[in-house]
Order: sequence, then structure tokens, then C-alpha cells
Amino acid sequence: MLNTVIEGYNTLMNDYSDKRVNDWFLMSSPLPTMIMCLTYAFIVKILGPRLMRDRKPFQLRKTLIVYNLLQVIFSSWIFFEAWDGAWGNGYSLRCEPVDYSTSPAAMRIARGCWWYYFSKFTEFFDTFFFVMRKKYDQVSTLHVIHHGIMPMSVWFGVKFTPGGHSTFFGLLNTFVHIIMYSYYMLAAIGPQMQKYLWWKKYLTVLQMVQFIMVFIHASQLLFTECDYPKAFAWIILMHAVMFYFLFYNFYQQSYKKREDKKKVAQKKKDDDDRAHNRPVDLPVPASNQNKSFWSNLTSTPCFLPAVTDTDGSDEMYSRPPVNGAACSAFMSDDSFRNRAFVSKSANA
Repeated sequence: MLNTVIEGYNTLMNDYSDKRVNDWFLMSSPLPTMIMCLTYAFIVKILGPRLMRDRKPFQLRKTLIVYNLLQVIFSSWIFFEAWDGAWGNGYSLRCEPVDYSTSPAAMRIARGCWWYYFSKFTEFFDTFFFVMRKKYDQVSTLHVIHHGIMPMSVWFGVKFTPGGHSTFFGLLNTFVHIIMYSYYMLAAIGPQMQKYLWWKKYLTVLQMVQFIMVFIHASQLLFTECDYPKAFAWIILMHAVMFYFLFYNFYQQSYKKREDKKKVAQKKKDDDDRAHNRPVDLPVPASNQNKSFWSNLTSTPCFLPAVTDTDGSDEMYSRPPVNGAACSAFMSDDSFRNRAFVSKSANA
């Protein structure tokens, strides 16, 4: 049984992988990538909080500005390579097989795919900065799943299909990252940038549209003849569906938290008005309370939280969440606040 598995693995890696990338850094085996992904999860969930337990949060305001700027530049370059070398230069939206030749154009796309894979490791620093600043509520299961599985998923894409149809996902994803990290960079500069960040409410819509477009684009391969591995179409589809429903769950919890908070605040105000014999506000008619999904979406915090936020209390950073408290901390009200500005401690 074990020999069969080993033989199957060797056949898959030797006979079906793209020979052009076999000697590239981290491409000979999936093991190094898997180890780094597991190490990332261990650091942000266990080791990092323990090391920070008796330390004050780091002040990383300038670091965050530089980091986000570099991410914008890096994402912009990858997007340019995907657009100029492929999707803006003849790639078909309906069916685009992988060009396995060693032509300059094919090698340019293959190298771009590898750099996109590498960019997934640089995004680990999003979470590392959360831990260093003791923002444990932002190191949610959703956040860790997203950052933890992406390098492994993209590794298989580079190993077997570095180019073609699936690179549409990378094109959209890097475009979204350009917008997101630009917002995070501007937000990290300080509250004086608030007037220029009116468009932050559309970040969540942009992320949602990304998942839908990826799903529609990949699903075409299931109904048409195309010389592109259908297995990878299924992988992309499952990713799109998984993140769509993770997002939808996030949205529902976020919206419910906001509504519950409003009700508690209104009840407290009404009780105070009654105690002081002041007129009590009439309830808003239900017809005015109901908003469309997309209307609520624009007021929902960003799906993947920024590396900047509004928390300013030093007390909440005294100790990382432990055992059962971790879940409540990750799903607390603070988890769903708009992350707009650097904390007061970082501005000190």
C-alpha cells in the first residue's frame, strides 16, 4: 500500500509536473511549503502570543506604512506582468491552455506565477504584525485559513499549470490587493487621512465581486472543451466557494453584531429618557430598517482586516487569549469594527 502511494506520488511529480519549474526555488517538493504554512499557523496561534504575553505591544506605525507601500508596489508589478504578458495580450476568457514551451512569452508568465506564489509568503507579515501589536482579535480563524492555505494551493498551480486559464485568479487577486494595501497604507499614516478614505466601504464589495468572477470564469471549463486540466478548475471553484461562504458568514456575524449593539444602545437611551421623564424616541418603522444585502455590504468591515485599526486601550493588550477565551476574543465586537487608523499606542 505504502509503495503504491510512493510510486503514485513520484509519477505525479515526475511525469505530470512542468519540467521548466522543477529546479526553481521551493518547487522540487511541496514539503517545504507545507512546513512553512504549518509553522506560520503555529507562530501566530501559539508561539507568538506566548512570546508577547508579558511584553508591551510594538509600535510599528512607520513599519506598517513601509510594509503596505511595498505590498502595493509588489502587487502592481505582478498585476502588470499578468496583464501585459497574458490577459491584456491575447489570452482568451473562455479557454486558455497552458503554454509549456520555453518561448520568452511563456517563460514570462511562468515566472510571474512563481512570484505570485512567493507573494503569498510575504502576506504572512499581515498576521505577524497583528501578533507583535497584540491584536489577537484579528488573528481569527478566517484570517489564518486564508493566509495559511494560499501558498500551498498556489504551489500546485505553479508546479503543474504555470500559465493559462487559472492565472485569471491571480490577475484579479493582485488587483484587489493593490486597492486594499493602498487603503491600509493611507490609513496607517493617521487620522488626517480619513477624509480621503471615503471609498473604504467598497473594499468588501470588491472582494465579494472577486470571488464571484473567479467562480464564473473557472466554471466555464466544466461545460466546454478546453485543453486545460479540469482538476485545477475544480480546485479554483472550491476555493472561490469556500471563501465566498466564509465571507458570507463573516458578513452575517458582523451585521448582527452591529444591529445588536445599536439595539442595546437604543434601549439604554430609552431607559435613561424614561428615568428622567424625557420623551422616548419612537421606533423606526420596519420598512425603513430593511436594507438590501449590497447596501449592508458597503457598511461591513473589510473581509480580510487591515494591519491598522482604531483600538486604543492598553488594557486589552495585557495578555493573549487563553483556551476558551480565545474563541470569544476572536469573535468579539472589536473583531468587526472598521479598521481605519493606527492605535494610539502606535502614534505615541
